[in-house]
Amino acid sequence: MAIVSIIYFSGAGHTEKLAEAVGKGAASISGISTNLISIKGDDIVNGRYTNEAVISQLDESDAIIFGAPTYMSGPAAQFKAFADATVGSWFNQKWKDKLAAGFTISGAPSGDKQGTLQFFQSFAMSHSMLWVSLGELPGQPDGVNRLGSWGGAMALASQEPTDVAPNAEDKLTGEKLGARVAGLALKMK
Repeated sequence: MAIVSIIYFSGAGHTEKLAEAVGKGAASISGISTNLISIKGDDIVNGRYTNEAVISQLDESDAIIFGAPTYMSGPAAQFKAFADATVGSWFNQKWKDKLAAGFTISGAPSGDKQGTLQFFQSFAMSHSMLWVSLGELPGQPDGVNRLGSWGGAMALASQEPTDVAPNAEDKLTGEKLGARVAGLALKMK
């Protein structure tokens, strides 16, 4: 059994819907246990993330998939507060050689989502993790990777309700990412 954890922050609920799709894809692989972990505002006290139980859960994972909306060309501040709180895991190299991947969503087709995925990649590399790309060509008939990302899953949502956006194609892209990471986690186990 391999453990894939999806940790994310969602401001308006759209990133949560994408996280659920990523989790669905990971769970579709036999032999995978998934953890869907939401970064909560209550866990941030005076600007610092303080949930040690979540950090311990991630320390025990075989793969960690990061998610956040793209705000102002990077991940939401709540995700950054979480990232900063992982210094103990970094210092002790608890995430070394674990798989990592990421997903993001914003209100424009580009929306500088690449900046958020690059933050996730650098964060993972700081932890000596192994980055997993999306692995899907753009322009698929089923709409997978319609926004043309290589580094992770990207989705589009603005002010629409969460039952409208992210759309089915973006959720399917998230599922593909989750399944890819889960399959690789089993191979490495």
